[in-house]
Amino acid sequence: MPMADIRVGCGQITWGQFGVSSEEQVLAEIAQAGYAGAPAGPKEGRSAAEALALYARHGLVPAPGYFGTDFWKRDQHDRILEGARRQATFMREVGCTELYVAPGGFDYVTASGRTRRETAGHVRPNDALSDAEYQQFAKTLMEVGEIMLGEGVRACFHNHVGTVIETRDEIDRLLALVDPAVIFLGPDTGHLAWAGADVLDFCRTYADRIKTLHVKDIDAAVREQGHAQGWDYGTFTKHGIFTELGDGSIDFPATFEILRAAGFAGWAIAETDVTQLATALESATISRAYLRQIGM
Repeated sequence: MPMADIRVGCGQITWGQFGVSSEEQVLAEIAQAGYAGAPAGPKEGRSAAEALALYARHGLVPAPGYFGTDFWKRDQHDRILEGARRQATFMREVGCTELYVAPGGFDYVTASGRTRRETAGHVRPNDALSDAEYQQFAKTLMEVGEIMLGEGVRACFHNHVGTVIETRDEIDRLLALVDPAVIFLGPDTGHLAWAGADVLDFCRTYADRIKTLHVKDIDAAVREQGHAQGWDYGTFTKHGIFTELGDGSIDFPATFEILRAAGFAGWAIAETDVTQLATALESATISRAYLRQIGM
């Protein structure tokens, strides 16, 4: 059954792999590949009206942007809240009601002495944030969520391999510390699977809190090899952890059936962070064709 209530966007990250710096070109190719929109965020010297006009020139609309920061750092608290206000105001002005909020921490040094970049895909319990850092993370995240709700924007927590919140246990622990009426979810399917989580179980558990998502696929064989050999984040990507949608291991028809049954009606943002194909346009086109094939 067609999922007309789901808007399909495309992330711009793949174009960076090929050194494409022209935003006009990136948006033109996203439109050419058949997407309705692309993530947007505030830029110095550009108003929301100008951003809307830029997207409209290519037949696109802005999709939820991304606010990634070190929520667990007490000394960054005021700066984080200031950034959240700016992001939320921009999202409201361009007509978006969701914003991805994500942890940083690739260079966070764990108790084992390894960074989270080095532990990507094979995190151990002692690699986690401390209890105090979890508490600070939750406190700041809640304040960010309240600020964003004041602008009519839902803060949607976004998981990411290589950061301080990667595994299902880490996500569950953080979510237990925040109010579900304030902090919603914007999961990344590929990063869930890469971290060893069951994507379908995650979606079943949290379906009513998922308001947007990044639709990403991974190669399970690469994941297993890297997990066994202890690769770092970059080695996983060099070996092709990311695939175009439908070419990997994630069951997207079942994923969207779970979400649709829960009343999901939001943005699904297709992403392939690093492609093995010749161009970002080719990658985006293949993923869009797959999503059409499954009714999106």
